[in-house]
Amino acid sequence: MNINLKFAIRQQDFFVTLNQRVNAYFKTNKIERTGNSEMVIKTIFMFSLYFVPYGLLIGGITSNLWVMLGLCVIMGLGMAGIGLSIMHDANHGAYSNKPWVNNLLGLTLNLVGGHALNWKVQHNVLHHTYTNVHDVDEDISPRGILRMAPESKWIPLHKYQHYYAWFFYGLMTLVWVIVKDFVRLIRYQRDGYIKKQKTNALREWAFMLTTKAIYVTYIFIIPMQVLNLSFVQVLIGFLVMHYIAGFILAIIFQPAHVVEGTEYPLPDENGNLENSWAIHQLHTTTNFGHKEKLFSWYVGGLNYQVEHHLFPNICHVHYRQISKIVEQTATEFGLPYKSKDTFLQAIAAHARQLKWLGHKRELREVAVAKAA
Repeated sequence: MNINLKFAIRQQDFFVTLNQRVNAYFKTNKIERTGNSEMVIKTIFMFSLYFVPYGLLIGGITSNLWVMLGLCVIMGLGMAGIGLSIMHDANHGAYSNKPWVNNLLGLTLNLVGGHALNWKVQHNVLHHTYTNVHDVDEDISPRGILRMAPESKWIPLHKYQHYYAWFFYGLMTLVWVIVKDFVRLIRYQRDGYIKKQKTNALREWAFMLTTKAIYVTYIFIIPMQVLNLSFVQVLIGFLVMHYIAGFILAIIFQPAHVVEGTEYPLPDENGNLENSWAIHQLHTTTNFGHKEKLFSWYVGGLNYQVEHHLFPNICHVHYRQISKIVEQTATEFGLPYKSKDTFLQAIAAHARQLKWLGHKRELREVAVAKAA
């Protein structure tokens, strides 16, 4: 993938002013931009939510298959929590001011079956830089039966995606672990992203295969040996755990960008995008559920997506406070600050966007707009 896109160099006053105000907030309150005691407590909680049920399963606390399945559901909640609240901040370098802590906790993605380097390229580099740009942001890339961007190829089945997409969201982490990690590492090697991450292909392949082998060992082999369960029984627990985690992750990330009112900026023939990077983020990102504190705590502050996209290196525990600064500054500069009052409103807006994207006539609308 050759990326020769350029953001506008004008319109810099907004982000300069916003940076000054956010920096002043941290300096005035004498606090770090990274994590704090709340993050430590949350880390312990999320790890416990994942590993305590696993320990109970392996310890043979019960032989009731329904109870075992319930423990797998809890592990799914913990797996999603680790991704949303620990791994995410760490791989953005926002968890700690110590790089080794970020690197170590970033590898919790490998601990639950994924591969951290792939995530850094796909999420940090491509998604955070070129949010909602067709053929660059892999979060909205064509997925066959799911159409997440107006420029993606349309098939008749897409007319019904606002009904069936929810089922496929639960397969997200499963597909990552089994298929996408391998496909993406091959592609990122070919496109030079591995080298840009200051590593090499041999090292990443060896590390990914080793950590996946460890994952398979503790998720499949140990339960089968210790509990005398069949492969099918363990597989069912595995699928349930991943389905819960995948569904949670999908319904948190999708309403932030694939949502009614969002924009899908396209470059001109010279690869120039209309806005500066910061203003581009405002046009393509939506917040939701600011008043839902417990929900916000569990999802790692990712209902504050505008703040996260503008300041990915700031730990999410600070988003609630700096959101006031971001909204005020955006308003002063006459820029959008997109937000849904509740999570349910965001989900409904996402469903309407899926329906809109499922109509072929929308392709004609894009063509007309281009011609004009």
